[in-house]
Amino acid sequence: MNRSKKAAIIEAVKAKVEKASFAVLTDFKGMTVEELTKLRVGLRSAGGEYHVVKNTLGRIALTGGTHDAIKDKLHENSGVALGYENPMAVAKMLNDFVRQSKLFKIRCASLEGKAMTAEQVDTLARLPGREQLLAQLLDTMNALPTNFVLLFANLICGLLYALNGIEEQKSKSAA
Repeated sequence: MNRSKKAAIIEAVKAKVEKASFAVLTDFKGMTVEELTKLRVGLRSAGGEYHVVKNTLGRIALTGGTHDAIKDKLHENSGVALGYENPMAVAKMLNDFVRQSKLFKIRCASLEGKAMTAEQVDTLARLPGREQLLAQLLDTMNALPTNFVLLFANLICGLLYALNGIEEQKSKSAA
């Protein structure tokens, strides 16, 4: 491969990596083309993509960019999974694929420039989704006014019970 082709590959990889908020280095040694195709299809549905790059070209493309923290982990058979919009969806998809495949492994990741271990990617994958978090937030926000109204309703009910008790005592003593 001549220098101009290498430079074009480096620029293409650098452009894609800089757009991504989440980059995951993986090890795919021994996997078949069909398995990698299944991985790519799954990542596309999760809003990401998967690339196999030469280690040297990948290191050069990652140097000085957002995901510079993971460039030194490029060795042997390396693949890069990129997530653009929803890092949790990409992490969940990769985590599921790790469970299905005995050969596929996550080495490390970078979430908006911060290095992550494989265990941290697993933790990210187990977090609830955006919709579930929004539902929990809405439930919490709804609970405060509901509890406030119930508190005042109970105070008023207590006052009414006390007034009814006083009225009954007066009516008994007057009779």
